Amino acid sequence: MPAVTATGRTAAWAATLAATVLLYSSGAAFGDEVPAPTTPSQPTEKPTGDSSGRTLLASVSQSRIQVSHPDGRTEQGSMDELTSVDPNWEPPVCWYEPVFTPQGLKSAVENLQKNGGVGAVNAHEWWTSGIFVDHYDEGEPEENFDLKSPTNSTAEGYKNYNVGKSGMFWRSVVRKGHENDIMAWDCGRIMFWQDAGTIPDDEHAPTPETLAAYAYDKIEVPKTKVELKPEARSTVNLPTWVWLDKGTFKDVKVRAELPGTGLWAETTAKPVALHLDPGTKDAETFPASGDCEVNEDGSIGSPYVKGDADKTPPCGIRYLRADSGAPYQLKASITWQISWDGTGGASGDLPDGTFQTTQSMNVQEIQSVNR
Repeated sequence: MPAVTATGRTAAWAATLAATVLLYSSGAAFGDEVPAPTTPSQPTEKPTGDSSGRTLLASVSQSRIQVSHPDGRTEQGSMDELTSVDPNWEPPVCWYEPVFTPQGLKSAVENLQKNGGVGAVNAHEWWTSGIFVDHYDEGEPEENFDLKSPTNSTAEGYKNYNVGKSGMFWRSVVRKGHENDIMAWDCGRIMFWQDAGTIPDDEHAPTPETLAAYAYDKIEVPKTKVELKPEARSTVNLPTWVWLDKGTFKDVKVRAELPGTGLWAETTAKPVALHLDPGTKDAETFPASGDCEVNEDGSIGSPYVKGDADKTPPCGIRYLRADSGAPYQLKASITWQISWDGTGGASGDLPDGTFQTTQSMNVQEIQSVNR
């Protein structure tokens, strides 16, 4: 029997839940009989092994989902991730993925027996080779670790790692940053078999929307500051014009696909509005909502030209009181509309994302004219 018994699994739960690194034995686990990705662009993020190629060190959030950027990356200054405007929305915390072919698992277990160490039977539990021999080679049943179930369900055993059969062994993955989230234990099944060309009948099986949400987490947008006139210094009751030139912000696409499943999704972030927060209640925004829409040509607002000092800007701010020596903090946030499409014509929308920058504004009482 394994070094960690069924009773010991419960005792070891706290330690395994807190663990942030898992040892996956045998490089064959990830490369054996996995179909090449269908995307025409090369993936830019994938699991990597050590220099020997025999082992793979990964966090509990190491996913085999491959990410690419179909339209290339817009390297305009510094980039950062979006924040969802819906504080209650969260991408899936955990899901299942194919990880071992029969021969890949057999080789991994043989490597464990030869060299020692531990392997992951799911995203939470470390085991020596015992369970992998007893359950996956000799056919002994084993308990799943269904934390929310009244009793743990039982997984039937396998013979000789299902060598000769067409399919993959699947295992749970936890979303990065949620390794210690109690919801991650919803995916408590130990590694299980799935016939080739099929997806598990499980509520935590991956779907195109799962991949769309995964891609959402990978979207990066530019931190570009808005253009101002007057720039960084304004005068009480004098409109400050705000704009972004055409092409400053463009649609961002991220494609995510899970090799060996036929599942993929492309998530698109489209800039739709600039929201202005003047940093004080003693100010007016144009329009009154503070939301400046994106024009048809991709620009926002309108650049100031000489002679516009007495006009109302389509996008801007009027400060009504001078600052008290500390500049007002003008916050400008771009709203990005998120949509996706994926396998089999699936499509949908995800909550809008936003990214905010802050610029200091000095406001004085003396009258002046924009130049």
